[in-house]
Amino acid sequence: MLARVTGCTVAGIEGKMVGVEVFLSSQLPSFDIVGLPDAAVREARDRVRAAIKNSGLEFPKQRIVVNLAPADLKKEGPQLDLALACGVLSASSQVLIGEKGLAILGELALDGALRPVRGVLSMVLAARDAGLKKVLLPLENAGEASLVGNMEILAARSLEEAIGILHGGQAAVPPSARKMPEESAATDFAQVKGQAGAKRALEVAAAGGHNVLMTGPPGAGKTMLARCLPSILPALGEAEALETTKIYSAAGHLKDHAFLITQRPFRLLHHTVTEAALCGGGRQARPGEVSLSHNGVLFLDELPEFRREALEALRQPLEDGEITVTRLQATYTYPARFMLIASLNPCPCGLLSDPTAECICSAWQVQRYRQKLSGPLLDRFDLFVEVPRLRFEEVTRTEAAEPSREIKKRVEAARVRQRQRFVQEVITHNGQMGPRQVEECCRLDAAGRDLMRHAFQRLNLSARAYDRILKVARTIADLEGSEQIASRHLAEAIGYRQSSGLG
Repeated sequence: MLARVTGCTVAGIEGKMVGVEVFLSSQLPSFDIVGLPDAAVREARDRVRAAIKNSGLEFPKQRIVVNLAPADLKKEGPQLDLALACGVLSASSQVLIGEKGLAILGELALDGALRPVRGVLSMVLAARDAGLKKVLLPLENAGEASLVGNMEILAARSLEEAIGILHGGQAAVPPSARKMPEESAATDFAQVKGQAGAKRALEVAAAGGHNVLMTGPPGAGKTMLARCLPSILPALGEAEALETTKIYSAAGHLKDHAFLITQRPFRLLHHTVTEAALCGGGRQARPGEVSLSHNGVLFLDELPEFRREALEALRQPLEDGEITVTRLQATYTYPARFMLIASLNPCPCGLLSDPTAECICSAWQVQRYRQKLSGPLLDRFDLFVEVPRLRFEEVTRTEAAEPSREIKKRVEAARVRQRQRFVQEVITHNGQMGPRQVEECCRLDAAGRDLMRHAFQRLNLSARAYDRILKVARTIADLEGSEQIASRHLAEAIGYRQSSGLG
C-alpha cells in the first residue's frame, strides 16, 4: 500500500516542501527512511511508533519504507514527525487523507502530544507559494502560522486530534496573529547628558542606515548612546516585519509567542562571541547574530576585544547584506543587512584622549591595541565619532535635552525622501547605495568637488571611503530637505571620517 502526504522542512531560513511517500509491504517488520534525512529525522521512527501506539492506534507489523522527496534536499529537525505518522496511518488504511492541498508539520511526543517546531512561518509561506490551501500543525504554532494570509490553519494538540481533523472533526481554535506590543524605549536621548556631537552623528546614521564607530574614554556614554539608537529608528515596514519574524522563527525564538516583530532588532554582543555564533550555521544550521540583527542594529562594545576572525567575518555581510555559511552537505545564505554600531577606547587604559587624566599606555601598547582592527574593516564604517568625557557643567545641567520622538520625526522624514528616490530600486535608504546609485544621487558642484579632492589627498582615502563620505553627505542633505549636496553637507561628512583619527 502506498500513501503520499506533504510535509515541510526548513533550509536556512526558507521553508521547503517535502513529499512524504510511505510504502507498506508484506515482509519482515522494519521501518526505513530514505531521502537524505538527518539524525533527528531518522530518530522519528521511534517517536512515530510510540505516538501511534499511545494514541490507541495500531502500528503496522510490516516493512515500512519512507521516501522523502526531493532526495537531494537535506531534511533536518523534527518537523516531519506528524507527516510521517499520518503517512503510515494512511498507508495502513487507518486514516483517509483526501485533502490534496494540505501540508502537515509538527513534532510528536511519545504519548502522541504535538510539540511546536521552529521555522513555522517560513514553512507556511512555502506551502502557500506552492499552491496549498491548508496546513495542519501544533496548536502552539498556530498563531505564528496565522500571520500568513490565504491559508486555513488546522490546529491540533495531539496525534489523536489531528486524525480527528482529517476525518472531518473540529480543529482547535488557533490564537490570532498579534503584533509585538509597543515598548517604551528603555533609553531615550533626553536622558543623555551633553554629547551633542555624538547625538547628531547617530541621527545622521539612523536617517541613512550608516555604520558608526564611537571612540572615547570609559564612562563617556558610548554604550548608552548606542542603546538610544533604536528609539529614533523608523518602525519596520510590512515586508521587513515579515522577513525579520521569519528569521527569528527559523532561529527558534518565536516558540512561546505568536508576535509579528514590528520593532527593529537591537543585538548587543559580548566580545567572547565566536565566529559561528556571529555568522550562523552549526550542526542544525540556524541564523547567527548578524542575521538576527537584519533590518536592525548590531552593537559591538569594546571592539578591539573581539576575536580577529569574528571581526573579519563581518566584512561580507557589511558589503553584501547577506552571509553565506557552507557546511558539509549544504550551503546556506542568510540575510544580514544591519547597522553596525561599535565602540572602543582610544587606548588599553582608555585615557589617551582624556584631558583630565594621564594615559599610562606606551606608544607600542596603543599601536598594538589599534592594530587589532584591520584597515578593510575600518573602511566599512561611515561615521567615526569622538565621544569625550563630560564636564561637570554638562553632568549637572538640568535643562531637558531633545527627546527621541523629535529626532525620530526628522529621521522618518529623511527616510521618506530616500524611499521616494529609490522607488524604482531594490534599496530603500542611502546606506545601501552601490557605486551606480552613488554616481547618480550624490553629484557635487564645483565647490564640492574641490573640497572632496582636498580631503581625498589629505586623508589618503580609499575608493570605498570616498563613496561612504558621499553617502553620508547625501543623508545630511536629506535631513535638511535639500535636493543638492552643498559644501556644508560634504564638510560635515568629511568631519565624521577624520574625527577619531581611525578613519
